[in-house]
Amino acid sequence: MVDAILTETGARQRRLRKLPARVVVYLILAAALFEECGYLAVWRKLTAALDSLSIPKVTGAGLWDARTRLGVRPMRALFDLLRGPASAVRTGGARWKGLLTVAIDGTYLDVPDSPVNRARLGKGSNQYATSGYPQICRAALVACGTRAVIDAAFGPRSRGETVYGERLMRSLHSGVIVLLDRGFATNSFLTAVAGTNAAFLARLSAIRKAPVLIRYDDGSFLSRLGAVEVRIIECEVAIAATAGRHTGLYRLATNLLDHHRYPAFDLVRLYHERWEVESAYFEIKKTMLGRRVLRSRTWAGIAQEVYALLSAYQALRIAIADATGTVPDTDPDRASFSIALQAARDQTMQAAGVIADTVIDLAGAIGRAVLDHLMPARRLRVSPRAVKRPLSRYAHKASKSTDAPTKPPSASTSCNHRSALNFTALPFSRGYPARSGMVAHKGATILLVVDACARRS
Repeated sequence: MVDAILTETGARQRRLRKLPARVVVYLILAAALFEECGYLAVWRKLTAALDSLSIPKVTGAGLWDARTRLGVRPMRALFDLLRGPASAVRTGGARWKGLLTVAIDGTYLDVPDSPVNRARLGKGSNQYATSGYPQICRAALVACGTRAVIDAAFGPRSRGETVYGERLMRSLHSGVIVLLDRGFATNSFLTAVAGTNAAFLARLSAIRKAPVLIRYDDGSFLSRLGAVEVRIIECEVAIAATAGRHTGLYRLATNLLDHHRYPAFDLVRLYHERWEVESAYFEIKKTMLGRRVLRSRTWAGIAQEVYALLSAYQALRIAIADATGTVPDTDPDRASFSIALQAARDQTMQAAGVIADTVIDLAGAIGRAVLDHLMPARRLRVSPRAVKRPLSRYAHKASKSTDAPTKPPSASTSCNHRSALNFTALPFSRGYPARSGMVAHKGATILLVVDACARRS
């Protein structure tokens, strides 16, 4: 694959060098696995087990020149070859009612505070001064079943995540349902998604007032957002956790208008899967990056590094999906990304399997490490919002800001385990019956209770 993209992009070297273009690609990919190291340290790890070969001595300036010669196009082409859902037809949790479940969301990455980056990207500011690092905004289309990256776009933070989200429309098509947060639930964005023939399920903000055209017996109603006909689902989710009981109101919009085939309650349960994109970002930003600032001080270097980070992450996700696919009825959610990352680091430093055999082992060393440490089925994750950094240093003001959450709690995916959702019906004084003991309807509102205090065994 590396040779193919070097030929396609015209990046293959024209004369013999200490660092051929192929080796530079391997170096940049290895740097995504060892984010705590500089490029010289990454080079030492990459060549540590190759003592039998004549390894040239390189310098930091030499590595910089080699990366500059390579450019961005080969790394972008490599990511284009790797990106995709990484799932088969029978992959557990990848599809909902025959539709591939995906999600779009944005995040921010810190870059070095160099004059070039500061001039192009700017910095955060307030009424007193500028502060923090320059940042780039990245939007990604993630497969919820495997957390693989289907597509990604990034650029200066000033343009906003919806601008980069619109670039992902090229990867949406019929047979896909995309889950969206409130930031993407604008009329123009939903119209663009509907224009790709993909289905969507988006959370609406509380200030949106959608007209009621037709009410359905599942509690939803037909409405219109801009030029798109949608069904609106209003639900109340109550979470019982050790910290107490919290209740949140949610309004979801979807262009799946058939309320018999796509009941409102099933759509409410499905929306929880949107947090898989948050878990994917957590694995990239925390597990791989360790919340560090990117290395590069130029825009070309930043783009090169981001594509390498996405390619390395995608390669690990493909390895996990291939490994869990060898064991019937094994959900990719049970695989540990941290174990896969550590196994990949070990393989790199040991130079193991650098020459491919004629028979490809779909599990491989990384896959076997993952299968040997499969986690139990994940339990429900609950993350009530809390103020982590109070604005005031006075205790009474800090306590007020902590005791009054600004947003309703939501189901989070920051832990490693999740069990099946435990919904129970709320009691009603007006005698509305519960269906199947799981949900009850009160007008156009679905009320659910999530019990997060169950045993965790």
